[in-house]
Amino acid sequence: MSIFPKISLRLEVEKYLKEGFMNKEVVSAFGKQEAERKFETLLNHLSHPPSFTTVRVNTHLASVQHVKDLLFDELQKFNGLSVPILQHPDLQDVLLIPVIGPRKNIKKQHCEAVVGAQCGNAVLRGAHVYVPGIVSASKLMKAGDVISVYSDIKGKCKKGAKEFDGTKVFLGNGISELSRKEIFSGLPELKGIGIRMTEPIYLSPSFDNVLPSYLFLQNLPSAVVTHVLDPQPGEKILDLCAAPGGKTTHIAALMHDQGEVIALDKISNKVEKIKQNALLLGLNSIKAFCFDGTKALKLNTVKDAEGKPPFLPESFDRILLDAPCSGMGQRPNMVCSWTLKEVTSYQPLQRKLFTVAVELLKPGGMLVYSTCTITLAENEEQVAWALRTFPYLQLQPQEPQIGGEGMMGAGLSLEQLKQLQRFDPSVVPLRDTDIDSLRDARIEDMIWLANKDCIGFFIAKFIKCKST
Repeated sequence: MSIFPKISLRLEVEKYLKEGFMNKEVVSAFGKQEAERKFETLLNHLSHPPSFTTVRVNTHLASVQHVKDLLFDELQKFNGLSVPILQHPDLQDVLLIPVIGPRKNIKKQHCEAVVGAQCGNAVLRGAHVYVPGIVSASKLMKAGDVISVYSDIKGKCKKGAKEFDGTKVFLGNGISELSRKEIFSGLPELKGIGIRMTEPIYLSPSFDNVLPSYLFLQNLPSAVVTHVLDPQPGEKILDLCAAPGGKTTHIAALMHDQGEVIALDKISNKVEKIKQNALLLGLNSIKAFCFDGTKALKLNTVKDAEGKPPFLPESFDRILLDAPCSGMGQRPNMVCSWTLKEVTSYQPLQRKLFTVAVELLKPGGMLVYSTCTITLAENEEQVAWALRTFPYLQLQPQEPQIGGEGMMGAGLSLEQLKQLQRFDPSVVPLRDTDIDSLRDARIEDMIWLANKDCIGFFIAKFIKCKST
């Protein structure tokens, strides 16, 4: 059931997306009314969180069953939450925790705090409210007060305001860790928890410092990608746009930390995060470099003995290009203020990165392209472009195949669309989940729902058939 308004977009962006989802091929196949219904349903789903929290087990350090047992004990400490922890049958290193909600009988308090939209999105997925995310707080708010927390989805609330009557969405109640005066004191060192959520609208565990060496919080399709890449021990693998390192560390774990995983990102603090995650998870095969992926191809043939970027052509057995994208598949997301120019700016960059990836891939090597967005231009259109531009690339079937097939509209054949994976949350209705409904639910039905009601995502897999 929908409790939030659909995602708020600029009119030009909504029109652009609608044109993509109601293209001639789609309308011809399904009819205008059904195509429009699916599009509106998708916009509605994007403002709500997925039905499950997904965590990946670091199988390099522990067995899935051992971590599952530890996690069960941790969840007991969290609001006495007694929910099943499911091991995904097709992704053996993935655990699923059902999200309880939306909970409708939470009493709103007189004392209020307003948080920014990004902070609000995190709260809906189990996070507490950190001080930097608080925009406004009631005049007399003290540490220990029970506070109703709202999200300023339009970004109109002024920092430090004592009240806010604009558009805001109720996220639940929590207990303030600090007074209003302390929160807005201007001290830069105040970065910890400002409000500890005790009655969130959607109840899912906070994974802040929960089994950090054993678990990695990751959306379901993000875990699927690495299994589709299918890294093997002893291979040399490139993660071309790697931050924050979730997929990089997953690659290393699936290779049993045997081989070489090169991770690139052009932002230095993100590269440090990759290194920290590798260290925390006990993975030694990862080498992370601060480097622009579009410049990762070495143009001269002088061999670099140190193994640093740029690299010689045809250096890698497999390459993951989890490309920078418009991110419009992320959930929950109640507002996107981007202009049409910003949303459409990613396609040229993705093509630059893809071209470099093709050059760096060995003949017979595998290239997996993925995005966390829903646009036709960044997904199926990129596949059609790649197959035209690089005739020695061929689409490959994906294993496991958990998402739906690709969307019509880019001129791909039905057979080619079946080789893609598009995760489209609009294919299932929004659900109300409570403890009672979980007791009665079959495991197969819960797994099915987790596969469908996740973020919007896209995966394509190619093989390079000959040397270039």
